[in-house]
Amino acid sequence: MENSNNWSMVELETPSEDDSFLLTKGEKVKNKNAKQLTWVLLLKAHKAAGCLTSITSALFSFGSVIRRRVATGKTDSSTSNSWFYSCIKVFVWFSLILLGFEIAAYYKGWHFNTYDLHIQHLYTLANPLAVKGVFDLLYSIWVVVRVEYFAPILRSLANVCIVLFFIQSLDRLILCLGCLWIRIWKIKPVLKDGPVDLEDGDGGYYPMVLVQIPMCNEKEVYQQAIAAMSSLEWPKSKLLIQILDDSDDSTTQMLIKEEVHKWQKDGVNIVYRHRVIREGYKAGNLKSAMNCSYVKDYEFVAIFDADFQPSPDFLKRTVPYFKDNEDIGLVQARWSFVNKEENLLTRLQHINLAFHFEVEQQVNGVFLNFFGFNGTAGVWRIKALEGSGGWLERTTVEDMDIAVRAHLHGWNFIFLNDVECQCEVPESYEAYRKQQHRWHSGPMQLFRLCFPAIVESNISIWKKGNLIFLFFLLRKLILPFYSFTLFCIILPMTMFVPEATLPTWVVSYIPATMSFLNILPSPKSFPFIVPYLLFENTMSVTKFNAMISGLFQLGSSYEWIVTKKSGRSSEGDLSLLVDEKPKHQRGTSEPNLGDLKEEIKQKARKSSRKKKHNRIYTKELALAFLLLTAAVRSLLSAQGIHFYFLLFQGISFLLVGLDLIGEQVD
Repeated sequence: MENSNNWSMVELETPSEDDSFLLTKGEKVKNKNAKQLTWVLLLKAHKAAGCLTSITSALFSFGSVIRRRVATGKTDSSTSNSWFYSCIKVFVWFSLILLGFEIAAYYKGWHFNTYDLHIQHLYTLANPLAVKGVFDLLYSIWVVVRVEYFAPILRSLANVCIVLFFIQSLDRLILCLGCLWIRIWKIKPVLKDGPVDLEDGDGGYYPMVLVQIPMCNEKEVYQQAIAAMSSLEWPKSKLLIQILDDSDDSTTQMLIKEEVHKWQKDGVNIVYRHRVIREGYKAGNLKSAMNCSYVKDYEFVAIFDADFQPSPDFLKRTVPYFKDNEDIGLVQARWSFVNKEENLLTRLQHINLAFHFEVEQQVNGVFLNFFGFNGTAGVWRIKALEGSGGWLERTTVEDMDIAVRAHLHGWNFIFLNDVECQCEVPESYEAYRKQQHRWHSGPMQLFRLCFPAIVESNISIWKKGNLIFLFFLLRKLILPFYSFTLFCIILPMTMFVPEATLPTWVVSYIPATMSFLNILPSPKSFPFIVPYLLFENTMSVTKFNAMISGLFQLGSSYEWIVTKKSGRSSEGDLSLLVDEKPKHQRGTSEPNLGDLKEEIKQKARKSSRKKKHNRIYTKELALAFLLLTAAVRSLLSAQGIHFYFLLFQGISFLLVGLDLIGEQVD
C-alpha cells in the first residue's frame, strides 16, 4: 500500500480513441490500468471498512453508556411518581395499544386514509353484518369512537394552540422589529452630562455604593468573586463589599472567611456575614443584609451572584445613570458567558440568553422603561428597594418580585446592552433543569400573588396590560403551555386520530421561522438551529411542569436549589488580575494554614467528584417512547414531514432522558 495515495488520484474515464489504439498495441498499458483500478477499489474498501469500524465503535460506546445509566439506577426519583409523570405514562400506554391495533389493521387491509374514513364509518353503521371477526368489530368500534369523540376534542385543542402559537410568534416578531429599530437608529440610554470619563468617573460623581455577593456553598467560585469585587474602581471610603454567606458546610465557611480576611488586610472595605438559619433562601439573605445599621449611609446597592465577575470599571459605567434621574430605580447590565462553547448544552443556552438580553430586555427597557430584574449584575437605588417593600421571601423569583413592585410604584429601569458582566451557564443537564424549573415556577407564584396589586395600582392601563398579558400570561404561561401541548401531546396523538392531523406548516414552517428569529442575536450559532428547535421542545416538558406547579402550588414549586457552578470563570481575565496581586495568592497565607486549606479543598474536590453522576429522566424517556411510537404510526400512513419531526424529536427526548447532553461524568 505504499503508493496507494498516488493511485487514488488517478481519474478513471472511458478510454479515448488514442487510448484504445494503445491498448491494442501493448499489454503493458492494460496491466497499468488494471493495477490503477485495483488500487482505487482497495482504497475505497479501506475507507468503507474504517467508516464501518467508527460507526460500530460509536454504537458500542453509546450502548455502554446506556447500560451504565441503567445499572446505576440514578433516576429523577423526586418527580417520577408525580401526577404529571402519571399522565404521560397513560398517553404512552394508550399510544402503544393503538399502534398494535393500527399495525394489525394495516396488514388485514383495514387501514384507511383520512379521505375515505368517514365513508367507511357510515358504511359500517349502515351494514353491521359487513364487519366480521372480533378484531374487525373492535377496530370498527374504535373508528367510530375516534371520529365521533376524540377527533373533535383534538381539533379544538389544536386550534387553540395554533392561535396561541400565532400570538406568540407575533410577539417575537414585534420584539425583533423593535430590536432592529434600535440598531438602525442606534438608540441607547444617554447620560445627561455626556459620556462617562472612565478615568475620573462622571465629573467626580462618586456616591456611596454597597456591593452584595449572596452565596451558598460556592467553594468553586468564591475566590474569583471576592477578587473581582475587591478590584472595582471606586473610592474605598465610598464602597463597602458584603459577602453574604449562607453556606452550611464548615469547610466552605472557613475558606470564604479566610479569603475575606486577606483582602481586608490589603485595605479593601469588605465584611463577611453568615446566617445560621437559612430562611427565605436568597431573598432572606439579602433582606437580612439590608437590615444592617450601616446600610442607611449608602445610596445604591450593586448585587452579583457568586459566579459573576464584573470588570473593574463596572460601577463607573452604571452608577452615573442615576445622577439627576431621580425616577431611575434600577440599572441592569447584560451577561456574557465564559463557557458558552463548552458543550452543546451551553451553546443552546447561549442562544436563549442572547435573545433574552439583546431583544427582550433591550426593547422593553427602551420602549417601556421596565423589564424583569435578572437578580444579579444590576445596581439598585436603595430608596427604590425600600419604597417598594424590600426583599420578600414569598416566591423563588425574588428578583422579578421586587422589579414588578418597583414598577408599580412608578420607578423606571435602564438596561445597558453595551455593559457586560462575565458569568457561566450550567454545564450539566441536571443543573440546567433545576434552574429552569425555578425560573418558570416562580413567575406563576408571583402572578397569583401580585395580580390584585397590578389591577389596583395607579400605573396606566397600557402598563397594566403589558404586565398581565405580555409579561406574565404570554411569555411565562402561554409559551410553555402551547409548546408542550402542541408538539408533545397533540401532534403524536393526531397520528392515531388522522381526522385531526396538524397541517404541515404548523409542524415545520412556523417553528423553523421562530427558531430563526430566536437565533438572530447570536449569528455564530446558526449551525445549531435544528438542535436548538428540538431541544426547546424537549425543555417544554420541564417548563410546563414548573408552570403548572407554580400556578397551583403543587409539588416542589417552592424548592430552591443553588445552581451548580464549575468555576470556569477563573480561567478568564481574573487570572491576570490575580497575577498582578501576588500577595493575595494562596501561598501568602501562614504555611500551616495554607497547607491545611489546600488539603481540605482537595478532599472536597474528590468527594464532589465521587458524588457526581448522570441521571435517567423518566418524563423525558416516557415522552421519547410516545413520540417514537407515533413516528411508527406516521410511517404506516406515509406522512413525510410528520414522521421526520416525530422521529428526530423522539431521538432528542431519548438523548436528554438518558442525560447524554451536557457534562458527562465517568
